[in-house]
Amino acid sequence: MASNHDISVLNGLIETTLDSVDGYRRSASEASAGQFAAMFSERANERQQVVQQLQQEVRRLGGTPEDDGSVLAAAHRTFLSIRDSLTGKGDDSQVIAEVERGEDFLRNKWETALADAELGQETRQLITQAYESVRRGAEQARALNQGMSGSSSMGSSSL
Repeated sequence: MASNHDISVLNGLIETTLDSVDGYRRSASEASAGQFAAMFSERANERQQVVQQLQQEVRRLGGTPEDDGSVLAAAHRTFLSIRDSLTGKGDDSQVIAEVERGEDFLRNKWETALADAELGQETRQLITQAYESVRRGAEQARALNQGMSGSSSMGSSSL
């Protein structure tokens, strides 16, 4: 029975992490600074590897892994596209703020999974190892956003 539960939890993480991959790819295409585009592309590739590890575990447990992101994330991306078409694409600070928001959401999903007492030991171990990518991404996004906020507030205070 634990394996059906594990499969369900893993598939939820796969779906959310695929949303993260899509979000980073979109952010890479929208970033005007090359350093941010490269960073976001690298994070998308790293997250894709996490997805593949989770999918492999679902198969090992006898399940069918998710291979698509969530409907909610797709709707959010559509909203952002409409907003961008009406207002023009955001600057890097807006892109980074959106990345941080997405990272916070993803981190919460993963932490909820880690707190699940019904997970099998092997599944918990895999989630714990893969969570490191999520934790690093959230910290990096927070630091970038704080750096962007600090530089924009510094610029406005000199007026």
